Amino acid sequence: MITIKSEREIELMRKAGSIVGDTHHYLEKFIKPGITTKELDKLANDYIIKSGATPSFKNLYGFPGTICISINEEVVHGIPSSRKLKEGDIVTLDIGACYKGYHGDSAWTYPVGKISKEKQDLLKETEESLFAGLAVIKDGTHVGDIGYEVSKVADKYNLGVVKELVGHGVGNEVHEDPDVPNYGKQGTGPILKEGMTIAVEPMLNLGTADIYQLDDDWTIVTADDLPSAHFEHTILVTKNGYEILTKR
Repeated sequence: MITIKSEREIELMRKAGSIVGDTHHYLEKFIKPGITTKELDKLANDYIIKSGATPSFKNLYGFPGTICISINEEVVHGIPSSRKLKEGDIVTLDIGACYKGYHGDSAWTYPVGKISKEKQDLLKETEESLFAGLAVIKDGTHVGDIGYEVSKVADKYNLGVVKELVGHGVGNEVHEDPDVPNYGKQGTGPILKEGMTIAVEPMLNLGTADIYQLDDDWTIVTADDLPSAHFEHTILVTKNGYEILTKR
């Protein structure tokens, strides 16, 4: 069931989203060659707790980290470890925070030092696809309209659209209805209403759209080992548009 949030719930989600955005901003300066993903995870954990929230992803479905940290060909759900970031990597931080029972959820892909033009373009184009999807949101928009706009940008740049993983509703659960795919037909799918809160999150690959899961039962990687980028905001549907709740 897709829920319409009350004013009280929206205020709590604004606070949760603000903590997520602030955590991204805080972590960005630590994204340098030599830092381990486990160190980034601890920094995130401490910052979220200091901000008066709890990490949404810790132990969610059994996930062992505070945040998901995915490098290069890893699409999503990378587990924090002793692996060190290297010059030229790209790294996605997927961060969730729960404030008084309500969640914010945002992923962003960052360069580590100087990256190749290919990777620079992938980041720029995936972020462009996110905002193209967001641009059509308002009361009365179909979910299929969002995916249509995301995939239109992906097609323009010949990027692979991951279809097995989708955006979602957000509220007092991290994952709620509706699913928000990064592909679709205009005028199809559930209709968004003012007061709904959803996460839109394009995951675009430099090569094939095909993916598979590693033996750790979490990390999803591209089938051809080419890089993937992931950009996500939690937003509130308004009468004439949308409000980003996870501003960085």
